[in-house]
Amino acid sequence: MATDSATRPAATIKPLTEQDYEIWYPQWQGYQDFYQVDIPLATRKITWQRLLDPQEPMFGALAMVGEQAVGMVHWIFHRSCWTVENSCYLQDLYVDAGQRGLGLGRLLIEHVCAQAKAAGSTRVHWLTHETNSTAMQLYDRIAQRPGFVQYRKQLD
Repeated sequence: MATDSATRPAATIKPLTEQDYEIWYPQWQGYQDFYQVDIPLATRKITWQRLLDPQEPMFGALAMVGEQAVGMVHWIFHRSCWTVENSCYLQDLYVDAGQRGLGLGRLLIEHVCAQAKAAGSTRVHWLTHETNSTAMQLYDRIAQRPGFVQYRKQLD
């Protein structure tokens, strides 16, 4: 499906507010379902609080078509040993299955990039699962894939 603005639904990006929990949560749950994870309720509550706390370096936004949320994005500013400026980690990106291929993922990424640039960051980075080939087609067009492999060790 084409991704130009003529075929994209009339979408806006709105920062999260306290009133958005009921429209944010289904997007957050859709993201978890996509990646087949189940984040505990206590973590969800803390995440929501952090996303709204102006003292936290975490932020979120919703892609809206009319009054309906059709996607969401979370990002985190953090220090780096590789740059003087903070880096921006685009941690979570989700678009409703029925809205994919219409340019909303790109719109959400562009929003995060604009927020990062306005905050003085010189880099936005993100991860995706190696099986997420549809999203990777977009990512390969708009960003560089540096070739690093992620390792992770759960600490009990």
